[in-house]
Amino acid sequence: MKQALSLISKIHEKGSRFISEQLNQNGIEGLVPSHGDILAVLYYCGKSTMKDIAYKIHRTKPTVTVLVDKLEKLGFVKREKSNTDNRITYIIPTQKAEEFRPAFEKISEDLNNLLYKNLSEEEAEILDRLLEKML
Repeated sequence: MKQALSLISKIHEKGSRFISEQLNQNGIEGLVPSHGDILAVLYYCGKSTMKDIAYKIHRTKPTVTVLVDKLEKLGFVKREKSNTDNRITYIIPTQKAEEFRPAFEKISEDLNNLLYKNLSEEEAEILDRLLEKML
């Protein structure tokens, strides 16, 4: 019986629960696991447009807009108009987001260690390739 979707869903649920617990333990209020994808893009790519973020995290632009609005209200991001094209708005991490970055990276590292703990390096690489292919 093929059960990839069911297993992926269960892993996602446990991962989200782990992230939520870690955020609570670090005293971070208001953030939810789905905000992590956006923060990751901003941490590693720098300022980005909504369109770029949506593409990179495989979400619709309206979904990203809702998540960014919440991040902005929480003080983690700000919007900045392009100097050369008023139609373009960039999303930029704030000082608060930069201060959160070490905790973000620690939570991500701990989650990856938990997810891959029973796999060899080769198995982990194969799993990643297969999941990317499936996506």
